[in-house]
Amino acid sequence: MSASNMNGKLMGTNNTRLEDLARMAGVSISTVSRALNDHPLISLNTKKKVWALAREHNYPFRSHMAAAPVGAEGSIVVVTPHMQGRPLPLSHPFFLELLASIGEAARARDCDFTVSHTAPRDIDDLLTVMNSSRANGVIFLGQSMLHDGFNQLADANSNFVVWGAHLPGQKYRSVGSDNVLGGRRATLHLARLGRKAIAFVGSSDPEAMQRRQGYVEALEANGLDADPALDVRVDFGFESAERALGQLLARGRCPDAIFASSDLIALGAIRALRKANLSVPRDVSVVGYDDMLLARLSTPALTTIQQDTLEAGRRLVSQVMDPQAEQYLDYLPTHLIVRESCGA
Repeated sequence: MSASNMNGKLMGTNNTRLEDLARMAGVSISTVSRALNDHPLISLNTKKKVWALAREHNYPFRSHMAAAPVGAEGSIVVVTPHMQGRPLPLSHPFFLELLASIGEAARARDCDFTVSHTAPRDIDDLLTVMNSSRANGVIFLGQSMLHDGFNQLADANSNFVVWGAHLPGQKYRSVGSDNVLGGRRATLHLARLGRKAIAFVGSSDPEAMQRRQGYVEALEANGLDADPALDVRVDFGFESAERALGQLLARGRCPDAIFASSDLIALGAIRALRKANLSVPRDVSVVGYDDMLLARLSTPALTTIQQDTLEAGRRLVSQVMDPQAEQYLDYLPTHLIVRESCGA
């Protein structure tokens, strides 16, 4: 049997040509070529018809064709850099919520978004991401140690935005919360509850370090010393926080309050306290940061500093789709959400 069926349509083979698609669609070859490349002068209905035929008949698409499905207003790539020597876990609850918010914001603008498999470690990796992307813009979730690299990308006028901290000498666009203020609010709340030995449990990324700065400022404002033994460094994971705090308690150092740089770290700390037969909040008050869903569902419910992930997603998408219309450094407000884990 030939490559065509009884109705004269081509069967799915790799031999389908532009001429074949043009004949089936009833348009010129140049119109088919433009439709496949999502040319703005070709109507949406024609594009959809040509692409449907091309898919049906297994037309061999080329790598330079449209990055987004036909009809989308644009496309966005989300990239997660290496954090503390390994790719940021996509299973991290906060980043899952942030990804969902980016997706909702992109859909509201008829845009598509994809999560890249790449996890940049250095400036060369960042350049590869930007030079190989056919999307309208790139959203990086986190800065890691790539601040200087992002500044170099900004010098090249690359269209990207970073979720993270605002840092000295920053040339690139970013969206993030006021981490210093958030850390100060959390720690001041614990101090007002009468807690004296307040520990900081957190990672070493730029956002966490700014939250720690707010913690130190709040201690000083209340005449409390920042005890180096109660400054506990962990990675992003629940298990890391549980293990590190367990080791602190095993050494006989028991804080009466904990400010954690994320909700997941706070929940790991609570588990370590329970294993040591300490009650939250009677023995130890705990405050997290993020206000992710798990914070609301935990037992006890977690007091935390809220970051508005829905608004974060909208602003990140807006930055890459309308790069001239938004603020250069975009701050999200922070709010103290008081629940059961702090005892007030």
